Amino acid sequence: MTGRFPIEDVSPVVSCGRYPAKAVIDEPIPVSARAYREGHDALGCNVVWAGPDGVQRPFTRMRPGEPGQDRWHATIRPDTVGAWTFSVEAFQDPYLTWQNAVTKKIAAGQGPADLANDLAEGARVLAAARDLVPAGDRARVAAALTALVDTDLPLPQRVDPALALADLLWEHPVRELVTVGDTYTIWVDRKRALFSAWYEFFPRSEGAAGGRSGTFATATERLPGVAAMGFDVLYLPPIHPIGRVNRKGRNNALTAGPTDVGSPWAIGAAEGGHDTIHPDLGTPADFRAFIEAAAAQGLEVAMDLALQCAPDHPWVTEHPEWFTTRADGSIAYAENPPKKYQDIYPVNFDNDPEGIRAEVLRVVLHWVGEGIRIFRVDNPHTKPFDFWHWLIAEVKTVDPDVLFLAEAFTRPAIMHGLGKIGFTQSYTYFTWRTTAAQMREYCEELVASADHMRPNFWPNTPDILHESLQHGGPPMFKIRAVLAALLSPSWGLYAGFELFEHVARPGAEEYLDNEKYELRPRDWAAAEAQGRSLAPFLATLNRVRRDNPALHQLRNLRFHEIDNPALLCWSKHDPDTGNTVIVICSFDPRVVQWGNTTLDMPELGFDWHERFTVYDELTGTSYDWGQRNAVRLDPYLQPAHVLTVRRPVTPSAPQPAGAEPADLTVADVPDELSGGTAPTTPAPTAAADPTASANPTASTERATSTDPTASVERAAKGPRPGARPFDPRSMATRASAARTAKARPSAAPRPSASAPTDAAPKDDRWTS
Repeated sequence: MTGRFPIEDVSPVVSCGRYPAKAVIDEPIPVSARAYREGHDALGCNVVWAGPDGVQRPFTRMRPGEPGQDRWHATIRPDTVGAWTFSVEAFQDPYLTWQNAVTKKIAAGQGPADLANDLAEGARVLAAARDLVPAGDRARVAAALTALVDTDLPLPQRVDPALALADLLWEHPVRELVTVGDTYTIWVDRKRALFSAWYEFFPRSEGAAGGRSGTFATATERLPGVAAMGFDVLYLPPIHPIGRVNRKGRNNALTAGPTDVGSPWAIGAAEGGHDTIHPDLGTPADFRAFIEAAAAQGLEVAMDLALQCAPDHPWVTEHPEWFTTRADGSIAYAENPPKKYQDIYPVNFDNDPEGIRAEVLRVVLHWVGEGIRIFRVDNPHTKPFDFWHWLIAEVKTVDPDVLFLAEAFTRPAIMHGLGKIGFTQSYTYFTWRTTAAQMREYCEELVASADHMRPNFWPNTPDILHESLQHGGPPMFKIRAVLAALLSPSWGLYAGFELFEHVARPGAEEYLDNEKYELRPRDWAAAEAQGRSLAPFLATLNRVRRDNPALHQLRNLRFHEIDNPALLCWSKHDPDTGNTVIVICSFDPRVVQWGNTTLDMPELGFDWHERFTVYDELTGTSYDWGQRNAVRLDPYLQPAHVLTVRRPVTPSAPQPAGAEPADLTVADVPDELSGGTAPTTPAPTAAADPTASANPTASTERATSTDPTASVERAAKGPRPGARPFDPRSMATRASAARTAKARPSAAPRPSASAPTDAAPKDDRWTS
């Protein structure tokens, strides 16, 4: 311990400060610490934070947390990419000490004579405060000081002006016995490091015909379709020359035919290695044109970084010492038992580590120079961690905007360790969390790790086709897309997902006729025209993500109770904008599921008793909700509610003739609409409600519960365990004037019974 007051358990701190914590520009970063002191005098805390330029940011006072825990909290918002520093300071606050003492003594009946010393101490504090407050407030402090020492004034008139300075002296306190804690670092990335939507396709398959590879030029034709689905990162598997020695055939066959194209991850041939483009795809100029065309569509190109070589890679000839030689003199190929990769030689980083480091850095910076700012790193857990720590830091020294996604499906400690040493994002176990309980537990673990590991949720990859997609039918594709897109601020999928591709190689968790080993052109336009594409649904999900700032964050993910284990209920709330999204998603692709929610209302920005309107972004229907609500989810219509909260607003114009009365109550709702989920008019547009995103053009669906037993069941349950009793003072302090003056919107027409155009079809071809 150093200094007058203990400062402990500071957050965000990664590995005791060995590595920087993570954040992005404008992200609200919660800073907390435990600080305490002896006796009863008041303690204060503040955060001292500075940007990459070393300039200290404005004074940030910390507020006490739960009483008795000595935990202090503040939020900072970095606004520049780079390394930020922060420390926590603890100090004696003489004004709060004086305020607490004098108010208690006056309440106990003490007069001016009894308070002589207290009044003198108050005058000392105000004299010190006079030079600390902004210039415009100094006259006010001086007037309070004058009143405090004026013995001719009645006691209330002497003290009240000083007590009225509480807010001012909270923001500009007199600080004594200041103790400075340790300094820690936060690395701040651009926003895409936290919030992104990825789409993976093989450029060689786009426009392929007659066994001939597609090119960057033909792949450019697919860009508008990807952009229309709302994705913003386009990830390309390796685009380098592919080895011919030990080339794999279709479906990973050991022997390749004369027309087999081989795996792009078997990098290197006579044409070149990691800094070269496969000649079938085009020239460097074609690649640059492709990047520019993608950017024009709002897509940033991400490139694969796979540090491995085909047997005919130039490195094998020029630097055989960079590989592992076995007892028989052959070079060891890659294995992940029972899988064997005879077409790939792993690099041995223990042989000539300096030479390998220099070459890899050269390769990465070459592509940075070509306009690449995102790398998806293949199997980083099979390379030394100190190498990645060094490489990422070196690259960010040249260009701090470069991002790295770790493709590491491995042990948790290793995945978290890769995040700590610098990887921007990480693939996760999302694919294998297939129940609501599993998903909740895993997501809560990820939220707790947000300071060092940012998740990226993928329902599928070229290597992974989970059995839930193999047998779950189109509804399961919707379910997994909702979960991936709305639980994590970053998500992605591999091409073919929107066409419900689900046929696996027998006995394996991967695709039959895998695109890793062959060309797979797809007729995207025909599938969408015939209603066989999930593209419109994906576009809706990405539109909802884009329009709702609450979904741009990870730390704000909160789960709510629901009485059906097949359903998961969660929310994200953005305190700055008031934007709130509630999602209830089924994990069952076959059977209609019912459930009753118990929402944690303060997490949504409401008091326990309040009601509000929710607008379902998937169906275009609005409902009146409160703490407890009944829901019904049909997987063949929509397996989820994606609800944006519309906070009550005062009507700006009289209601038109024939509208429902403004004082409509749940008692007025027909019995068939149980659960307090009465449909209302569509939510206000952006023009009427500046905090809400514009309503989409969407087909309507009655997806809310119509269970006739729901109301009885809900009433029998009573209040939520641990729920705070109603306190009128809480309402006075928490409810805004807009809520107090709210009026219920008028009822909407009964929605059509027809299913939405993007509803998942029942298809006998899908069997388990």
